[in-house]
Amino acid sequence: MRIDGAGAIVFGGASGLGEATARRLAAEGARVTIADLAQDRAATLAGELGARAVRTDVTDPDSVAAAVDAAVPDGLRILVVCAGVGTPGKLIGRDGPTPQEHFAHVIAVNLLGTINALRLGAAVMLAGAPDEHGERGVCVLTASVAAYDGQIGQVAYAASKGGVVGLTLPVARELAGQGVRVMTIAPGLFDTPMLAGLPEAARTSLAATVPFPPRLGDPAEYADLLEHIVTNPMLNGGVIRLDGALRMAPR
Repeated sequence: MRIDGAGAIVFGGASGLGEATARRLAAEGARVTIADLAQDRAATLAGELGARAVRTDVTDPDSVAAAVDAAVPDGLRILVVCAGVGTPGKLIGRDGPTPQEHFAHVIAVNLLGTINALRLGAAVMLAGAPDEHGERGVCVLTASVAAYDGQIGQVAYAASKGGVVGLTLPVARELAGQGVRVMTIAPGLFDTPMLAGLPEAARTSLAATVPFPPRLGDPAEYADLLEHIVTNPMLNGGVIRLDGALRMAPR
């Protein structure tokens, strides 16, 4: 899929991995729509990139539909889902079982939010004309290494990201015949706002657990991989760990 001139939407595009993705796609000539709850930050970034910003709640189908509609005039070809939350919580807390609402919220954002963006964006892609290579679009989702080796306290997060991993192949198979590819990236420890609130000593300790390179990942490295996925037509239906050989310890 050619990036230059393509319409793209990045859910969670106002910060972290999503911001790096929006910057890369815009730099390569895509017409980018940034869909994010952080409206002011999204608008500022959109102004810098010459992109469009739409306040979007991925748990709300109408909100996602409005964001996708905003991207339609650009000829939507690229969809990226980076929106997510990492709220920690054990199955059993100090006061007993953790309330179900905690798990429901994380799964609603990370898993159902991904499905919302994917189903509504892919429907638009299917309605479009294929390019000269028969492609109508590329969808790139974001899971996590927690899908495979979630830590204690990551019950909802690991379950939600495991769901994203699990849906990648069946959706790719469903859409393949109509020229839409689906891939998922499973990042390890990246220098994003999700880790920014930790004390520096904790960040340094986490970075040291990565075999090589022994540091936190740079969001630009996520964007590097995403760019390759979009432009390489043989990448479809898979999940790529982007983690420096990290395997998370139990805690």
